[in-house]
Amino acid sequence: MNIEGNFTELKNASRIWAVGSIHSNLKSFNYIKNFTLNNFRNGDKLIFLGNVIGLGEQSKETLTSILELRFDLMSKFKLKPNNIIFLRGAQEEMFSKILQLQIAPNPTEIINWVFDHGVDKTLNSYGFSREEVKNIAASGTVSISKWTSKLNEVLMSYPGHKEYFLNLKHAAFSSNKKILFVNRGVDITRPLSAQNDCFWWGFQNFSKINKPYTSFQRIVRGYQSENKNNLEHAKKQVICTLFKQPLSNKVIIAGIFSDNGEILEIFESE
Repeated sequence: MNIEGNFTELKNASRIWAVGSIHSNLKSFNYIKNFTLNNFRNGDKLIFLGNVIGLGEQSKETLTSILELRFDLMSKFKLKPNNIIFLRGAQEEMFSKILQLQIAPNPTEIINWVFDHGVDKTLNSYGFSREEVKNIAASGTVSISKWTSKLNEVLMSYPGHKEYFLNLKHAAFSSNKKILFVNRGVDITRPLSAQNDCFWWGFQNFSKINKPYTSFQRIVRGYQSENKNNLEHAKKQVICTLFKQPLSNKVIIAGIFSDNGEILEIFESE
């Protein structure tokens, strides 16, 4: 695993802001966006914990709004690019597979599976219908290659969208390695350097962790499949989950943390 490329160390962070899964809920995100713009300080860092896109109807518009927030914060606070981090979630992972559909051994199966998990909504926001993509997937490598080239061209026509998918990280952590940020989970039997896709697909019994993972006293994640969320008890737990099921829930949860893992504030969209 490319440690340097896949992970980000958050150096000299006064406070670390983290935003849970957004799932294309533009209205809810804009509440989080305004709160952040009004309360961000010099020395703060910002992490999006994955699943920015998918499920909702406004993936393209949501990503544009997020990139506008990034630009505004970088301009106002003279931030470096690595002060605002985007993690890969399951939605980004599935969409990235679509961008390389021409090399898939089973494109029709892949399309059917990712569509069942909300990726069709992302493609639709960029102007590609569900039926169109299904037909392309069944039409052979040449046709698929032409279509993925077209999809990439569409992404590049929106400033920053293609770059977003090219620069996603697997995880981020504070310099003192007291707090770890992931999309969904880690394999607690392995070091970070030996993880696979557990970051966005999860790991069995991860939610039941009751002791630090290596040196990390706190693990903040942006998604969980379980219906139970004990945010009210988060300060006493290793895991802090910034997401509440069901998937139809349009509330976005975000938090502010110290680099030692202390929960400074949890807030939700209206």
